[in-house]
Amino acid sequence: MVIDADPQCNATTYCINEDELEKIYSKAKRDTIEVFFEPLKKGKGYLGTTITPITTERFGFDLIPGDPKLSLREDLLASDWKSATSGDARGLQTNFVIKDILYKYENLYDYIFIDVGPSLGSLNRSVLIASDYYLVPMSVDMFSLSAIENISISLKKWEQSIYRSLELHEEEENDKFMIAGKEINWSLKFVGYAVQQYTAKTVSGSKRPVRAYERINKKIPSLINKYLINNETSNIDSYKLGEIQNLHSLVPLSQSANCPIFKLKSSDGVVGAHFTMVKEAKNIFEKIAKNIQNQMEAVE
Repeated sequence: MVIDADPQCNATTYCINEDELEKIYSKAKRDTIEVFFEPLKKGKGYLGTTITPITTERFGFDLIPGDPKLSLREDLLASDWKSATSGDARGLQTNFVIKDILYKYENLYDYIFIDVGPSLGSLNRSVLIASDYYLVPMSVDMFSLSAIENISISLKKWEQSIYRSLELHEEEENDKFMIAGKEINWSLKFVGYAVQQYTAKTVSGSKRPVRAYERINKKIPSLINKYLINNETSNIDSYKLGEIQNLHSLVPLSQSANCPIFKLKSSDGVVGAHFTMVKEAKNIFEKIAKNIQNQMEAVE
């Protein structure tokens, strides 16, 4: 299952056609991720039921749709974070709303992926403190290099705050903070990164980034090791999940067809050399998926 936790709803609009989107968002009460925040906003705790995820037609996974209203929940999560760090049950409950969602569906799926926007705000914090693993998709540019250290600083700060807040809660309440009868702990682990949107050239039969990108690309492993792995015994190379070159016109074709790039057909507008790129994309994403699986086992 995929949970769209990005207020821009990119994953949702990518996977679902316009007619289906209209059905979802034209309703006054819609079955999106926002449903799980509604009772918290009113001080009523977690949602007592679940919603039925949408089965995507061509992607092959179930989806809890995103909602633009999520941007309004940043304030709720931010204001309750202060009380959470003091061990307050209400504050902890609000900020662990994503953990509650995961518990509601964990027995139905082998994997639950959460799509987030590119920020280190309170919404993404609630996602990361609830997750078991995270991976970093990186563009090959200077801004992505700077973001690596920012991620490290934020995660360390959040981890320390979570441990301290849970200890304070247990001291004050004489009981551990639990959700669905399960004790809550920080469990987040880094599984790796994928380099995307670079322009490739062919050298000696193999594709390599062009020189401008290559200079930046070479800096990534050392920064990843310094800030996100921070373990001298780790194999740095294993954390590189794969490289995704610029797939050019296949991207808008994929979006308009609500279909993964590697499943595009002639009926979706694929012609000529595009078929080769479609096959290449399948190999790229298949390799990344296998590397993610292997890394999850390796860092456990």
